[in-house]
Amino acid sequence: MIRKILLTLLLLIILGTLGVFYILSDKSKSALVLMTDFGVKDGAVAAMRGVALKLAPELGIHDLTHEIPTYNIWEGAYRLQQTAPYWAEGTVFVCVVDPGVGTERKSIILKTKANHYYVGPDNGLFTLVAESEGVEEVREISAANRLPNSQGSYTFHGRDVFAYSGAKLASGKIRFTEVGEAIPNNQLIMLDYPKPKFENNIVSGGIPILDIQYGNVWTNIDTQTFGKLGVKQGDMLNVKVLAKDSLVFQGLMPYVHTFGDVKEGDNLLYMNSLMNLSIGINMDSFANKYGVSSGNDWKVEITK
Repeated sequence: MIRKILLTLLLLIILGTLGVFYILSDKSKSALVLMTDFGVKDGAVAAMRGVALKLAPELGIHDLTHEIPTYNIWEGAYRLQQTAPYWAEGTVFVCVVDPGVGTERKSIILKTKANHYYVGPDNGLFTLVAESEGVEEVREISAANRLPNSQGSYTFHGRDVFAYSGAKLASGKIRFTEVGEAIPNNQLIMLDYPKPKFENNIVSGGIPILDIQYGNVWTNIDTQTFGKLGVKQGDMLNVKVLAKDSLVFQGLMPYVHTFGDVKEGDNLLYMNSLMNLSIGINMDSFANKYGVSSGNDWKVEITK
């Protein structure tokens, strides 16, 4: 009887030790999330996945999007910031929107104060996550963390540098301090863009992105800035949309919670899922109807 009890206890100890080992080893691995402007018509994304999985077959790889418009660094920066807050600490994002591939622009890994890692070109792609999450440290990817025998390739750093080094970091094969030499935080390339503001009883901001599927116009006017206007639900507001300071749209519309608060076909102002002010039409595309686009040339002004 005693022997059976001792054997049972020994088995429980072994199982417990294995469980602890599994938990600890699992903690050394993080999700790898890919974002590119490659599309999926060819094998570019599959090649990046192959490099990562060959290095670490157990790695969990996920897609943010591969439909960033080609060369559009700004949209890549926005989609990254839109999505990253919902991923766990330690997540490694491999981000490739890189019109300067193969030039002297740096290949980096950025660690934020939110404990996310961003792998990609130092070309402004990390502007918004750097602002929203805070910069902990930036390191330039060393030659030791490049896919072996790829030194002759200059045009596919997504595969040869970013996917490879990102997979090494996410799988725990290297620590962040082993990525390469540290770069001063203030040398990180940052994009310039219109900031939201309240001035002379006017709330204004940029149009960083469109809600592509539905044609809603997403501004970067946050709830705090918009709140300075002293608006309540149901108020009618005057909205101007400008491109390069030329008026594209002007009209009155209500500030409401959601699309169904107005009649089908009516315009509305609402807070989107990122809690930024947005313009839409119930069951239609505001962007298509009024010829509105996004980018640093586009601006919105709101008055009571």
